[in-house]
Amino acid sequence: MAKTAAAAEKGADRLIVSNRKARYEYHVLNTWETGIVLQGTEVKALREGKANLQDAFARVDNGEVWLFNVHISPYEQGNRFNHDPLRPRKLLLHRSEIRKMIGAVQEKGLTLVPLDLHFSGGRAKVNLALVRGKQLHDKRDTIRERDQKREIQRGFKEQ
Repeated sequence: MAKTAAAAEKGADRLIVSNRKARYEYHVLNTWETGIVLQGTEVKALREGKANLQDAFARVDNGEVWLFNVHISPYEQGNRFNHDPLRPRKLLLHRSEIRKMIGAVQEKGLTLVPLDLHFSGGRAKVNLALVRGKQLHDKRDTIRERDQKREIQRGFKEQ
């Protein structure tokens, strides 16, 4: 039985945008895949790939997890009902996961940062990470490891 392109895309994960600096700036301790509450025009803008996670972070308020500073550009064909690009967005998690997050975030130096936005099964999802900030020497180590991997890959290509 042949699948149409739209049906095949609906079942597969499709990356919208990733926070590339997050893994460079922070040590990732734990991750969760969460749902996100969006308006209709936000979903359409995400399907066009118009989002930015540059300075985004998450916070737990009154037993709910909220995502802040995620910029989703207004949908071009949207009308007066278009969304606010920087509005806080609620993340969907199980209560037990939220309790774990509350305990972890209360520890000094830990925060919640989105790693990427993607579609999974036709629904928008966020990979949320519990992170600790890196020191300058840790960042240098990351750069050194990346350069070494690149050199090894070049060596394999030359052979």
